[in-house]
Amino acid sequence: MADNTITVVGNITRDPELKFLNSGQAAVRLSIAVNRRWQNRQTQEWEERVSYFEVTGYGAMAENAANSLAKGTRVIVSGRLEQRSWETENGDKRSIVEINADEIAPSLRFATAVVTKTPRAEGSNFSSGSSSDRPAPRTNEPSSHAFDEEPF
Repeated sequence: MADNTITVVGNITRDPELKFLNSGQAAVRLSIAVNRRWQNRQTQEWEERVSYFEVTGYGAMAENAANSLAKGTRVIVSGRLEQRSWETENGDKRSIVEINADEIAPSLRFATAVVTKTPRAEGSNFSSGSSSDRPAPRTNEPSSHAFDEEPF
């Protein structure tokens, strides 16, 4: 089975945007910049390349990310690559490849964090009272496609 799991570490380039889908499910969108720096062996000069990734996340994770993270925060994002397409008002076709996040967390390499557990809602994805308390299988997919307008 093919898998397109990706993990990136980078800095948030703008404050996370939280919105709620028609189904009531929370959705967050953020962008991260991943810097790569190396020394050119021929010139001995330092070179740098920056890659930008759009990230979407859903549910409680979306709300927690929007309430906990801000522009400039170094984060670790794990998820899968997904492509989506749309048509502009002028009829131009556009598409983007973005990361649909399974996990979003602050990086502790250069910072500290205080973790506060959020209370579990009735009917959450977790069993109660079990010593294993593992998440139930989830698809992390909204009932309709997440952000149906143009990305930033």
